[in-house]
Amino acid sequence: MEIQHSFPHPNTMPGLMTVTFSSRRWLFLLASLALAADLSSKYLIFHWLHSHPVHYDPVTRQGGFELIPGAFRLHTQYTAEPAEGWLRIWNSPEMPHVNQGALFGLGNDRKTSNVLFAIISLLAAVTIVGWSLRQASLTDRWLATALGLILGGTLGNFYDRVVFGGVRDFLYWYKLIDWPVFNIADCCLVVGAAVLLVHAFLTSPSTANQQTLPTNAPHMPPQPSPAGASTR
Repeated sequence: MEIQHSFPHPNTMPGLMTVTFSSRRWLFLLASLALAADLSSKYLIFHWLHSHPVHYDPVTRQGGFELIPGAFRLHTQYTAEPAEGWLRIWNSPEMPHVNQGALFGLGNDRKTSNVLFAIISLLAAVTIVGWSLRQASLTDRWLATALGLILGGTLGNFYDRVVFGGVRDFLYWYKLIDWPVFNIADCCLVVGAAVLLVHAFLTSPSTANQQTLPTNAPHMPPQPSPAGASTR
């Protein structure tokens, strides 16, 4: 009796492995860039406005700089509490006023919100990293883009919650709509969620299945019929 083994053909694996590794690498690269952009912008803006003699008001402890006059500005707030530790002093000599809730100040309660959202952020980051490291689980570049932005934004705000006890916000849009102050991490989270939503609606199940199939599978010639079998 002849036993057939269904091992994958050696030429069918490199294509799938290349797509998977490339998408996974893009996810972590984009997350690293988003995290670096968020943290560097926060430190730069908060430090610059606090030390600038024109753009900082010591009475109200607020810094401001118009990017689009009458519409969009840099806006920072500080408290009377002195900063301690290098990670905080690099930001400014005074502790920044932070958002302890979620986006748009949701749940901004000083007693429990920061710890709660810090735990949620950590769980979300661990989930994304763990899922992306699974073998052959990430083969779509748009999905990697969405998750990379979400991961970078989550880690950026998580850093703030651990170091400053809340999230530092400095971008303020007030034209037509008085928008709550936000930051680069918030932008990454919103854009990443939007890409993920659009991807979910535009990607059909048949398209998703085709993306997981190797494109360089060799053409298999028809197998001859067994001896004595009818060809009719």
